[in-house]
Amino acid sequence: MQVQDDAKPYDTINVTPMLDLAYVLLVVFILMTTASVQGLSMNLPKPSNKPSTEKHEVRIVKITGEGRVLVNGTAVSMQELEAQLMQAHAKDKDMQVMIQGEARAQYALVIAVVDLCNKLGVNMGLATSKIGI
Repeated sequence: MQVQDDAKPYDTINVTPMLDLAYVLLVVFILMTTASVQGLSMNLPKPSNKPSTEKHEVRIVKITGEGRVLVNGTAVSMQELEAQLMQAHAKDKDMQVMIQGEARAQYALVIAVVDLCNKLGVNMGLATSKIGI
C-alpha cells in the first residue's frame, strides 16, 4: 500500500467560530455596562416592630395635572410652600409631608417638592393610590 502525497496540507485557519465568540462577548459586555441606572438618592426608613404612639403633624402636598401645588387642599406657590413647611418644621421637628402627584402631573414639580423637603430636612413620603380602570 502506498500513501498518496497529492493531498495538500491546510494552510489557513477557519476564524469564523472565533469571530462568533468575540461578537457574543462584545454584546454581553455592552449590555452589562449599560445596565446601571441613575436615580434619586433617598434615605428610606428602617422598619420597626414597635407601633408609634407619637402623633405628629402631617401635611399633604398634592401636585395636580394643571401644575398647581395644594397643601391640605389649599393652592399655594412654591415660595408659600417653603414658608409653610419651614414654619411647621420649626414647631415640630418630626412633622411629615406626604407628596401626592396626580397621574398627569408634571414630574418636574414633584421633584421640586422633594428637593424642597430635602433642603429643609423635613420627613417626607410619596403617597400612592390605586389607579381605577
